[in-house]
Amino acid sequence: MLGASEQLPELKRGAHEILLEADLLKKLARGKPLRVKTGFDPTAPDLHLGHTVLINKMRQFQVLGHEVIFLIGDFTGMIGDPTGKNATRPRLTREEIESNARTYEEQIFKILDREKTVIDFNSRWMTELGSAGLIGLAAQYTVARMLERDDFAKRYKGGQPIAIHEFLYPLVQGYDSVALKADVELGGTDQKFNLLVGRTLQESYGQEPQVVLTTPLLEGLDGVHKMSKSLGNYIGIHEPPQEMFGKIMSISDTLMWRYFDLLSFRPLAEVEALKRAVADGRNPRDVKFELGVEIVDRFHGAGAGARAREEFIARFREGQVPDDVPELELSIEAGGAKLALVLKEAQLVASTSAGYRMIEQGAVRLDGERISDRDLTVVPGAAHLLQVGKRGFARVTLRARAS
Repeated sequence: MLGASEQLPELKRGAHEILLEADLLKKLARGKPLRVKTGFDPTAPDLHLGHTVLINKMRQFQVLGHEVIFLIGDFTGMIGDPTGKNATRPRLTREEIESNARTYEEQIFKILDREKTVIDFNSRWMTELGSAGLIGLAAQYTVARMLERDDFAKRYKGGQPIAIHEFLYPLVQGYDSVALKADVELGGTDQKFNLLVGRTLQESYGQEPQVVLTTPLLEGLDGVHKMSKSLGNYIGIHEPPQEMFGKIMSISDTLMWRYFDLLSFRPLAEVEALKRAVADGRNPRDVKFELGVEIVDRFHGAGAGARAREEFIARFREGQVPDDVPELELSIEAGGAKLALVLKEAQLVASTSAGYRMIEQGAVRLDGERISDRDLTVVPGAAHLLQVGKRGFARVTLRARAS
């Protein structure tokens, strides 16, 4: 196992915050594998690359020789995570939880090593804890402390109801760390309060408090908002290789480095070498090719990325996409806009009617795909490469117009 000073830079890579870094160094310096816990509620996720940032961090710990525990919150799932909610979340049934839990195993092992991953369920100890134990657990925290949570505080001040069982969620999540004797717990930035409850409860139960490591929210294709299906700026891990590769190629050269930090498994030294190469004149497009190949291979198997790259190059060979394509930001209605109108706003056609004609003539491509639907609507929150004819190009980022 590598020494603490060698592991720390990799573990800090792409992390938002480590609480406390000195505690992590102390734990690493013992030279023993750490128990690294990450909890997931079984809510039938259809994962996109934004979701995988946390799983990638789990993999980093795994590669460094630590024990990774993928904890499925089948008990907490029946409570419902109140994080970021302005109303009580509906509770899942046992049948829904069991069905949804199976979807994780179909997806996470595209990233994690199946043989080295411990899968556990928090109902295992919460069922044994019983009602008396749950009351004892509730005695470890005060209502005042709970109301320090931003979402609870806002709901309380706004007169929105907070059900008593919602206070149990962070307590049970924290108790999971006690039951597992976790050394480290990982979570998104929105989970910070819950993760810190784990530290507090471990101290209450006489354990060394865990280190909390939070990961950031990944920006979507627009480079501004977090990756989200509702915004249309996402890359789904089940999308076809060619579509996944094309979306990666649509991100800006600046955002590319953010994706390398949070999504690539390349060592930091290699990423820094790529940055130097671009600074010295290497075409950023070629580096983006490498990122696209790596990610497509991860989710579709070795060789899929290279095939997607060749198909991408072949699609654009006819048009010969120039290196100096203008980049624009356009404001459109929140519900979307006709592609013909966007072509006009991007100054690729003289009028919306001309845009319709070009689409009908088969002269318009959107992200490399020829468009035949004259009424195609595009939505805000995404970035696209537009092409009209052989020489008209623009990269546009679509924003929702302020109401």
